[in-house]
Amino acid sequence: MLNSLKKNTIYILFGLVAGGFTIAQPAAASERLRVAAATPMLVDGSSKAPIGWIDFCKASPAECDAKPMKPARVKMTPARFAELDRINRKVNAEIEPLTDQELYGVEERWTYPDGAKGDCEDFVLLKRRLLMQAGWPRQALLITVVRDLKGDGHAVLTVVTDKGDYALDNQAEDVKPWFETGYSFIKRQSQTDPNQWVLLGDGVGPVGVAAAP
Repeated sequence: MLNSLKKNTIYILFGLVAGGFTIAQPAAASERLRVAAATPMLVDGSSKAPIGWIDFCKASPAECDAKPMKPARVKMTPARFAELDRINRKVNAEIEPLTDQELYGVEERWTYPDGAKGDCEDFVLLKRRLLMQAGWPRQALLITVVRDLKGDGHAVLTVVTDKGDYALDNQAEDVKPWFETGYSFIKRQSQTDPNQWVLLGDGVGPVGVAAAP
Protein backbone atom coordinates (compact mmCIF):
# COMPACT_ATOMS: atom_id res chain seq x y z
CA MET A 1 0.00 0.00 0.00
CA LEU A 2 2.77 2.40 0.92
CA ASN A 3 4.72 1.66 -2.27
CA SER A 4 1.65 2.42 -4.34
CA LEU A 5 1.10 5.62 -2.38
CA LYS A 6 4.63 6.77 -3.05
CA LYS A 7 4.36 6.08 -6.76
CA ASN A 8 1.05 7.83 -7.18
CA THR A 9 1.54 10.84 -4.91
CA ILE A 10 1.79 14.16 -6.72
CA TYR A 11 4.29 16.62 -5.35
CA ILE A 12 3.99 20.39 -5.57
CA LEU A 13 6.65 22.98 -5.01
CA PHE A 14 6.51 24.71 -1.65
CA GLY A 15 7.01 28.01 -3.45
CA LEU A 16 3.77 27.55 -5.35
CA VAL A 17 1.90 26.80 -2.15
CA ALA A 18 3.36 29.66 -0.16
CA GLY A 19 3.57 32.34 -2.80
CA GLY A 20 6.76 31.63 -4.68
CA PHE A 21 9.41 31.81 -1.98
CA THR A 22 12.49 29.60 -1.98
CA ILE A 23 14.72 28.32 0.79
CA ALA A 24 18.40 27.56 0.67
CA GLN A 25 19.24 24.18 2.11
CA PRO A 26 22.71 23.06 3.16
CA ALA A 27 22.70 20.03 0.86
CA ALA A 28 21.58 21.91 -2.28
CA ALA A 29 20.90 25.63 -2.12
CA SER A 30 19.19 25.69 -5.52
CA GLU A 31 16.55 23.10 -4.56
CA ARG A 32 13.05 24.18 -3.55
CA LEU A 33 11.38 22.72 -0.53
CA ARG A 34 8.91 20.09 -1.72
CA VAL A 35 5.83 19.23 0.23
CA ALA A 36 3.04 16.72 0.00
CA ALA A 37 -0.40 17.83 -1.08
CA ALA A 38 -2.91 16.07 1.18
CA THR A 39 -0.95 12.88 1.92
CA PRO A 40 -1.23 12.38 5.67
CA MET A 41 -0.30 9.11 7.32
CA LEU A 42 -3.17 6.69 7.70
CA VAL A 43 -3.90 5.97 11.36
CA ASP A 44 -5.45 2.53 11.64
CA GLY A 45 -6.37 1.90 15.25
CA SER A 46 -4.57 1.73 18.57
CA SER A 47 -1.41 -0.18 19.36
CA LYS A 48 0.79 -1.11 22.30
CA ALA A 49 3.71 1.13 23.12
CA PRO A 50 7.14 -0.33 22.27
CA ILE A 51 8.90 -1.90 25.22
CA GLY A 52 11.68 0.63 24.78
CA TRP A 53 9.29 3.52 25.47
CA ILE A 54 7.75 1.73 28.46
CA ASP A 55 11.17 1.12 30.02
CA PHE A 56 12.24 4.69 29.21
CA CYS A 57 9.22 5.98 31.12
CA LYS A 58 9.98 3.73 34.08
CA ALA A 59 13.55 5.01 34.20
CA SER A 60 12.59 8.66 33.61
CA PRO A 61 8.96 9.08 34.72
CA ALA A 62 9.09 12.89 34.47
CA GLU A 63 9.72 12.53 30.73
CA CYS A 64 6.42 10.72 30.27
CA ASP A 65 4.26 12.54 32.82
CA ALA A 66 2.20 14.30 30.16
CA LYS A 67 -1.45 15.24 30.19
CA PRO A 68 -3.53 14.51 27.06
CA MET A 69 -3.71 17.50 24.73
CA LYS A 70 -5.50 18.41 21.51
CA PRO A 71 -3.66 17.42 18.31
CA ALA A 72 -1.49 20.13 16.79
CA ARG A 73 -0.14 20.76 13.31
CA VAL A 74 2.78 23.12 12.91
CA LYS A 75 2.38 25.85 10.30
CA MET A 76 5.29 25.16 7.97
CA THR A 77 7.33 28.17 6.89
CA PRO A 78 10.82 28.49 5.39
CA ALA A 79 12.17 29.38 8.85
CA ARG A 80 10.47 26.38 10.43
CA PHE A 81 11.78 24.01 7.80
CA ALA A 82 15.28 25.45 8.18
CA GLU A 83 15.08 24.80 11.91
CA LEU A 84 14.05 21.17 11.32
CA ASP A 85 16.88 20.75 8.86
CA ARG A 86 19.43 22.34 11.21
CA ILE A 87 18.50 20.21 14.21
CA ASN A 88 18.37 17.02 12.16
CA ARG A 89 21.85 17.64 10.76
CA LYS A 90 23.26 18.81 14.08
CA VAL A 91 22.20 15.72 15.99
CA ASN A 92 23.21 13.39 13.16
CA ALA A 93 26.67 14.97 13.06
CA GLU A 94 27.26 15.00 16.82
CA ILE A 95 26.08 11.50 17.75
CA GLU A 96 27.94 8.33 16.85
CA PRO A 97 25.49 5.56 15.86
CA LEU A 98 25.97 2.42 17.94
CA THR A 99 23.54 -0.33 18.86
CA ASP A 100 22.22 -0.84 22.38
CA GLN A 101 24.03 -4.17 22.42
CA GLU A 102 27.32 -2.39 21.75
CA LEU A 103 26.63 0.33 24.31
CA TYR A 104 24.79 -1.41 27.11
CA GLY A 105 24.89 -5.13 26.36
CA VAL A 106 21.11 -5.29 25.92
CA GLU A 107 18.89 -5.57 22.88
CA GLU A 108 16.77 -2.49 23.51
CA ARG A 109 17.25 0.59 25.64
CA TRP A 110 15.81 4.01 24.84
CA THR A 111 17.69 6.91 26.40
CA TYR A 112 19.26 10.26 25.56
CA PRO A 113 22.67 9.97 23.89
CA ASP A 114 24.45 11.90 26.64
CA GLY A 115 27.76 10.26 25.81
CA ALA A 116 27.45 11.35 22.15
CA LYS A 117 26.69 7.74 21.22
CA GLY A 118 23.36 6.04 20.66
CA ASP A 119 21.01 4.19 18.34
CA CYS A 120 18.11 5.53 16.31
CA GLU A 121 15.66 5.97 19.19
CA ASP A 122 18.26 7.98 21.09
CA PHE A 123 18.68 10.28 18.09
CA VAL A 124 14.89 10.69 17.98
CA LEU A 125 14.58 11.47 21.69
CA LEU A 126 17.24 14.18 21.45
CA LYS A 127 15.74 15.78 18.33
CA ARG A 128 12.33 15.77 19.98
CA ARG A 129 13.70 17.43 23.11
CA LEU A 130 15.60 20.10 21.16
CA LEU A 131 12.54 20.96 19.09
CA MET A 132 10.31 21.21 22.16
CA GLN A 133 12.91 23.48 23.77
CA ALA A 134 12.70 25.60 20.61
CA GLY A 135 8.94 25.97 21.07
CA TRP A 136 7.57 23.19 18.86
CA PRO A 137 4.41 21.56 20.26
CA ARG A 138 4.83 18.10 21.74
CA GLN A 139 1.69 16.86 19.94
CA ALA A 140 3.37 17.42 16.56
CA LEU A 141 6.59 15.57 17.44
CA LEU A 142 5.90 11.86 17.32
CA ILE A 143 8.32 8.98 17.86
CA THR A 144 7.61 6.58 15.01
CA VAL A 145 8.58 2.92 14.47
CA VAL A 146 9.29 1.82 10.89
CA ARG A 147 10.94 -0.87 8.82
CA ASP A 148 13.89 0.66 6.97
CA LEU A 149 15.15 -0.07 3.47
CA LYS A 150 16.89 -3.23 4.71
CA GLY A 151 13.75 -4.43 6.46
CA ASP A 152 15.23 -3.76 9.90
CA GLY A 153 13.39 -2.12 12.77
CA HIS A 154 14.15 1.58 12.92
CA ALA A 155 12.81 4.78 14.51
CA VAL A 156 12.33 8.28 13.11
CA LEU A 157 10.76 11.46 14.42
CA THR A 158 7.56 12.36 12.61
CA VAL A 159 6.71 16.07 12.53
CA VAL A 160 3.07 16.86 11.78
CA THR A 161 2.60 20.08 9.79
CA ASP A 162 -0.02 21.81 7.68
CA LYS A 163 2.02 20.74 4.64
CA GLY A 164 2.09 17.05 5.52
CA ASP A 165 4.08 14.79 7.83
CA TYR A 166 7.88 14.95 7.70
CA ALA A 167 10.51 12.48 8.93
CA LEU A 168 13.70 13.37 10.79
CA ASP A 169 16.03 10.41 10.39
CA ASN A 170 19.56 9.62 11.52
CA GLN A 171 20.01 7.58 8.33
CA ALA A 172 19.34 10.64 6.13
CA GLU A 173 20.52 14.23 6.27
CA ASP A 174 17.53 15.67 4.42
CA VAL A 175 14.18 16.19 6.13
CA LYS A 176 11.69 14.38 3.87
CA PRO A 177 7.96 13.86 3.55
CA TRP A 178 7.28 10.56 5.29
CA PHE A 179 6.43 8.63 2.13
CA GLU A 180 9.69 9.67 0.44
CA THR A 181 11.75 7.70 2.94
CA GLY A 182 10.94 4.35 1.36
CA TYR A 183 10.22 2.93 4.81
CA SER A 184 7.26 0.84 5.95
CA PHE A 185 5.55 2.77 8.74
CA ILE A 186 4.28 0.61 11.60
CA LYS A 187 3.26 2.71 14.60
CA ARG A 188 3.79 6.04 16.28
CA GLN A 189 2.78 8.04 19.34
CA SER A 190 -0.73 9.39 19.43
CA GLN A 191 -0.97 13.12 18.92
CA THR A 192 -3.16 13.50 21.97
CA ASP A 193 -1.09 11.41 24.39
CA PRO A 194 2.59 10.41 23.93
CA ASN A 195 2.01 7.35 26.11
CA GLN A 196 -0.65 6.03 23.73
CA TRP A 197 0.43 4.58 20.38
CA VAL A 198 -1.42 4.08 17.08
CA LEU A 199 -0.99 1.73 14.14
CA LEU A 200 -0.07 3.18 10.76
CA GLY A 201 -0.93 2.00 7.28
CA ASP A 202 -2.23 -1.56 7.30
CA GLY A 203 -0.94 -2.09 10.81
CA VAL A 204 1.40 -4.89 9.75
CA GLY A 205 4.38 -5.33 12.03
CA PRO A 206 5.32 -6.67 15.44
CA VAL A 207 4.22 -4.91 18.59
CA GLY A 208 7.77 -4.26 19.76
CA VAL A 209 10.40 -3.61 17.11
CA ALA A 210 14.03 -3.70 18.13
CA ALA A 211 15.52 -0.93 16.05
CA ALA A 212 18.78 -0.80 14.19
CA PRO A 213 21.17 2.09 14.78
